[in-house]
Amino acid sequence: MTASKRLVLSSDHAAIDLRLAVGKHAETLGWEVIDIGPTTPESTHYPKHGQAAAGKVASGECALGIVLCGTGQGIMMAANKVAGIRCGVCSDIFSAKMIRQHNDANMLALGARVIGERLALEIVEAFLTAEFEGGRHATRVAMIEGD
Repeated sequence: MTASKRLVLSSDHAAIDLRLAVGKHAETLGWEVIDIGPTTPESTHYPKHGQAAAGKVASGECALGIVLCGTGQGIMMAANKVAGIRCGVCSDIFSAKMIRQHNDANMLALGARVIGERLALEIVEAFLTAEFEGGRHATRVAMIEGD
């Protein structure tokens, strides 16, 4: 499978169960899932997991990434430290769709202690099925990138 349908997933210890559910759902949508997150519940540090997933997206190995922690905020901040990453944390379907369509987001962050599994899967589906609209939005994305 090409990188165009390859999705990287990672999380900290707080979001393992939700990450696994997200991975299964993404597979039903036709994505090849590369799960690099932890498998045991021992405490781990979200920055290393966010940056590792972001590295796979930035390198082109994966087209998109989804990262999870308790709130989604910390792992999103860590992912955004990687050049070329545009990661947004979403707790609603509309925002997940808009960060793809208007911001060309290549990563999504979710908070496992903020939203339930059903809503998370709906957010993931909105993110994975939306496409960047380009046009005036491309100018704004270039401004974000510093171009």
